[in-house]
Amino acid sequence: MNKLLIAALFTAGVASAVPAAFAQTAAPQTSAPQVRHAEQNRHAKRPFQLPSARVEARLAYLQTALKITDAQKPQWENFASALRKQARESDKRIQERRTRMAEHSTRQHLGTIERFERRQQMMAAGARRLNELIAVGKPLYAAFTPEQKQIADGLLVSRHGRGGHMQHRGMRGNA
Repeated sequence: MNKLLIAALFTAGVASAVPAAFAQTAAPQTSAPQVRHAEQNRHAKRPFQLPSARVEARLAYLQTALKITDAQKPQWENFASALRKQARESDKRIQERRTRMAEHSTRQHLGTIERFERRQQMMAAGARRLNELIAVGKPLYAAFTPEQKQIADGLLVSRHGRGGHMQHRGMRGNA
């Protein structure tokens, strides 16, 4: 059950943050300045471009689907606050990445060790975010009725099917 809870909470947090971060590409170097500027600002024209723009809709949907009771409100608010905070942090990371992409002339080409270290930093930050969600998710999940737990398990885990968030990246095991 702990693995299920961890997967559910992680999926909820990541689902609101990850898609925008992976949808970005660098502007081609050969384009005119006006075209390059338009390419870099294409994100500004899309609705729900950042995780913080989506998190409230996701939270409203989850709260309604889970039928959060008045007695569960304190635990729910802690969980919702954590997701909002993580969405704001994700916004910041995305904006920083967009800035780096816009300044592509100063982009560094990282060596193997630097890539390993950057990946390690990203994984450590992901573990920290997951630990935050677990800390606020456990009391909420413990307050759920069996029916609410079933709904939560279906909503939060099945977004990417069995295997969680890694499955959609082609990282399934061949067991």
